[in-house]
Amino acid sequence: MTTHAVDATQELAAFLRTRRERLDPDDFDLPSRRRSRRTPGLRREEVAELAGVSIDYVVRLEQGRGLRPSVDVVEALSRALRLDGDERAYLFGLTRQRPRHTDEPATAPAPSLARLVTDLSPLPAMLLNHRYDILTWNPEMARLLLDFDTLPPAKRNAMWLCLLHPEMRDVYLDRESVVREGVAHLRAAWAAYPEDRALTDLIAEFTARDAEFARLWNERDVKVNGRGRKEMRHPEVGVVALDFEVLAPLQDSDQRLVIFRAADGESRGALGRLGVG
Repeated sequence: MTTHAVDATQELAAFLRTRRERLDPDDFDLPSRRRSRRTPGLRREEVAELAGVSIDYVVRLEQGRGLRPSVDVVEALSRALRLDGDERAYLFGLTRQRPRHTDEPATAPAPSLARLVTDLSPLPAMLLNHRYDILTWNPEMARLLLDFDTLPPAKRNAMWLCLLHPEMRDVYLDRESVVREGVAHLRAAWAAYPEDRALTDLIAEFTARDAEFARLWNERDVKVNGRGRKEMRHPEVGVVALDFEVLAPLQDSDQRLVIFRAADGESRGALGRLGVG
């Protein structure tokens, strides 16, 4: 079998047909119709009714006639066809649209990821959401930065700590680069989660209380940094250089696993004195 490059229009048509044909009409609260069904699944007019679009529109989509549905139409078709999360993402990909985030932002760690953070010891690790809220951490991360248990939950935010916590303001040697990267990440998250009021309020607080954040926010840099190096001043062992990786789980897309490692032998020795890998 030869595999060709995807013709998105024709694949969209085929995908919609197969999703429609697999549905059982008895699972839907649809008006009864007298004529018998000659093909499996829902009829096109029933999909149109469920999605709130015209029958002609559904016909043209299934015939691959070059339509590009809007975000609202793609959402409506996803609901009408009862697509799961992966199918919904596939439909959005075929239509070259960006899906809205329909799930509430994570405020608690996924249990399996929380166990992973613990299992990563002695490497310092923590789990964040898109706002930089710290959802969970292992003891090594607390020894490296600070005891997060001493903070109220609302203040367990990596950006808040960097900007506004007195003990953290001078931790990073290249503080401006760290803040710049954080601001660029938050701007990307702000665009991806436009209805996240908590994120909007957090940005407003940072803008009002930190002049450096306000200046960098107005520069409108956008970047999500998945790896890099940070140099930190630790009150017990002095300056340490750390490499970090940020991993994004497929199943919990709003959560980010951050892992630190010593960047050189001297830093490895310093971390060892802290009981950190």
